[in-house]
Parts: sequence; structure tokens; C-alpha cells
Amino acid sequence: MLREPLGFPRSAVAFPFEQESLHLVAHQGGTVAGCVLFHPESPSEGRLFQMAVLPALQGLGLGARLVSGLEAELPRRGIVSVHLHARAHVVPFYERLGYATYGEPFTEVNIPHRHMRKSLPSSILGGLEK
Repeated sequence: MLREPLGFPRSAVAFPFEQESLHLVAHQGGTVAGCVLFHPESPSEGRLFQMAVLPALQGLGLGARLVSGLEAELPRRGIVSVHLHARAHVVPFYERLGYATYGEPFTEVNIPHRHMRKSLPSSILGGLEK
């Protein structure tokens, strides 16, 4: 969904750490409608990547639900910090979800990007436990 419009074959999308990553996938009528992946880089933090929603379904909240679902699961696994590389045009999407930019803009796969990050509650109770 992300790389094919750029002319990259589907086989070029595999990441060496993909097998160890958490995959959340939304289906609609047997078709993949959206996905988000997360790779733990330490016991408490990691990287959100490959967030994608079919163009026809964008703007309907599916992407936000995928990220929220991921964020609900991560504290159960001890993850309290998430970072990502956001394409510049989707920075507002992630800002609405509580992510903040940091560092300088950069280019990845010939597209302007920003580093973004977010701290998560340390438990599924949102830090309210005693």
C-alpha cells in the first residue's frame, strides 16, 4: 500500500526485522483495508512503521483506530515509548493522535519525512493503578 505507488515491487517492502514485529491488520470483505506494524527496539520502546490504509478508505478513522489498537496493546508488552518516521504530509494525522515531531526533517525513499514520538502510559490502566 505504501511502496507500490512509488514503483517498488511488493517484495522490496520486506524488513529484516518483520518476523519479530507486531502486525495489526484491518480487513474488509476479505481484503486488507489497512495495517500498522511495530518493532520493539528495546524492552520499553520501539518503532511504528508501515502504517497504511487503502486510499478509498482514508479519512474515515480506520488509521486512527489501527494506531489506537496498537497503542492499547503495547503497554501490556512493557512498551512505553513509540517513535516513527512520518511522511511530511501525514504529520498532522499523527499530531492529532498525540505524537510530536523532533529533530530535523529528512528524506527517505525520496519523500520528505519527520521523526515523531509519543510516550504511552506504563500500563493499560493509564498509570492510575496504585
